[in-house]
Amino acid sequence: MNCKNCETPQRTDFNFCPNCGARAVQKRLTFRNLIYDITERYFNLDNRFIKTVVQLCIRPEVVIDSYIQGVRRRFLSPISHIGIALTLSGLLIFVMQKVMTADMIMDYSGQLSAETSGKLYDAIFDYSSLLFVLYIPVFALAGYVTFNRKDYLLSEYIIAYIYIMAQWSIVIFPISLITLLAIPSAYMTLSFPLLLVMILYCIFAMQRIHRFNTGAMILRSLIFFLLAVIGYFGIVILFYIVMFITGTFELQDFLPQK
Repeated sequence: MNCKNCETPQRTDFNFCPNCGARAVQKRLTFRNLIYDITERYFNLDNRFIKTVVQLCIRPEVVIDSYIQGVRRRFLSPISHIGIALTLSGLLIFVMQKVMTADMIMDYSGQLSAETSGKLYDAIFDYSSLLFVLYIPVFALAGYVTFNRKDYLLSEYIIAYIYIMAQWSIVIFPISLITLLAIPSAYMTLSFPLLLVMILYCIFAMQRIHRFNTGAMILRSLIFFLLAVIGYFGIVILFYIVMFITGTFELQDFLPQK
């Protein structure tokens, strides 16, 4: 029998190919085998996804340092991790579109008209994934300026924040989903403390990596928080600029209503 991935001859009793390491698949893709494959791949306590999520919660420096130092098989790669995060985010957006209305956005957008709130509602869903990805270089740059005790390269900081942002998105997914399904009107209220949790988790991960003393950690955390907030509002401003350039919004949309 040959490996289906690399065509290397192998014994029929092998579970994995000795050449490329791929699992030997000998059964048809029935529903039972499909469910088994999914649960084994993503919910087995020994798999890399579970290990990555658990370690990023309690010891993020282990995952991040390991990848930067060249250890690539122990944990999930940052691209795979953010891929899972974006998939869950897409599912969350789908649910949001089903249960939320423009009126819920309008409650948090001041004196905007119903038409402008509807435009804002659609734009948020259309660009939410892009906005999430834009946070990564912004927060990475803030971390690079304030926490770089190990002389990481900026590119290495981007890797670190891919892990950090993806982890935050994955961990808050069940909270966000339950809120949307149970009390959709409370989701916008919940989003603001979750943003604060995101910044606190960034600081926690940076401190675990660089190990500053208490005074230095507090000072650097305040600077990081300031830079992160500036970067966040910078992305929001850029979002509105793009909306004006593309014609999604017009100046009269934001004029006081009569």
